[in-house]
Amino acid sequence: MKKIFLSSLMLLSMALVFTACEDDRDSNPTLVQPTSFTLNNPVNTLVDLAQSVAIPFGWSQPDFGGWPAACEYQFEVSPTNEWTVSTDEAAADTTGMTIANYAVLKSVFAGCSGDMNVEDLNKALNRICQWAEDAVPAKQTVYVRCRAITAGAKTVYSNVVNLDVNPYYVDLSSEVSEEVEIWYLVGAGIGSADWNNDAGAVGSGGLIPMYPVFDTDGSIMPGEIQYVGYFTADMQFKLIKNPGSWDDQWGMGDAGYVKNDGGSGNLSVPGDGYYMIHLNTATDELTIEPYEGTVGVYTQISMPGAYQDWNTGDNFMNGMSTSVENHDWYLKNVTYDDTELKFAADNSWDVNWGASGFPYGQGTQGGANIPVAAGTYHVYFNDILGTYTFAPVE
Repeated sequence: MKKIFLSSLMLLSMALVFTACEDDRDSNPTLVQPTSFTLNNPVNTLVDLAQSVAIPFGWSQPDFGGWPAACEYQFEVSPTNEWTVSTDEAAADTTGMTIANYAVLKSVFAGCSGDMNVEDLNKALNRICQWAEDAVPAKQTVYVRCRAITAGAKTVYSNVVNLDVNPYYVDLSSEVSEEVEIWYLVGAGIGSADWNNDAGAVGSGGLIPMYPVFDTDGSIMPGEIQYVGYFTADMQFKLIKNPGSWDDQWGMGDAGYVKNDGGSGNLSVPGDGYYMIHLNTATDELTIEPYEGTVGVYTQISMPGAYQDWNTGDNFMNGMSTSVENHDWYLKNVTYDDTELKFAADNSWDVNWGASGFPYGQGTQGGANIPVAAGTYHVYFNDILGTYTFAPVE
């Protein structure tokens, strides 16, 4: 009788478990890729950019099939209603032959409304149209769309609305070029081969690249590069400018850090831990200080994107360091058509990095999809800073 009673309880428990699982399946919707969402027409359809601060917009949330997907939104603007080449993509072409027809504005919004910064809009129009100072039109039609970005889904674009603006001339000649002077770490415990500075040793050998420093609006800080990683007290290293050459280097002198002294000593840190190396190449200032930020340790980094259906379990990068805790990753000679992608940790969307910059950027958790221009690249990524470089292969 006791056995029968226990069996009845087991059957009842199993029935409750199955019912609960069925309820869970019913309450968890499947992520559906939406095709568009609605951007509302602005209240003001004629805006004097020199006399205004912002243009308010509102939009609906994309329908992911009932899935409670958190989105980040950005404005894209075009004077021609063409959306094939962004200003970032054009800037990445060092030949100057690529002409932009739209721009992605820097501001990122979490809700379904936001103010377009008119100064950013005016700069974007000047970049695209390349107006001479005496040839700025009195009125310019601007086409606007909004893009929505969420982890695990393709970028969704709204309908296009338009407004007329009175633009003004901006001298962009003084803007900092996206060309960045990169230096490299080399030494004992750096990368996978001690003191290997061969030209082909970046990432896959004994050279680890530094990365640009970014301002809060996503722009590159002129002349500033940085690196964060785990160092032990017995690691000896230097910084070099050109792989394959020892001519330009940073080391340790009697009075501190010195540049271009082949007889200098090696750099080191006072104790095991995370350190920030910051170099200003314009002013020749080097600092090495403990890093106080939060650090995660990951066994895999992948590059999911539109080119492979956003699969976090494929297209894995290689770790650079084998002797110490690794936070640097690379993938060489990878070819893309125009696409979007992100960096993701440990075959999951729980930790992922994205940004709107290309070929350099500093990704943030759940940030924008990275717009990759067609080409072949060596890709480098630091998972502490979230910084990345797509170095074109010539």
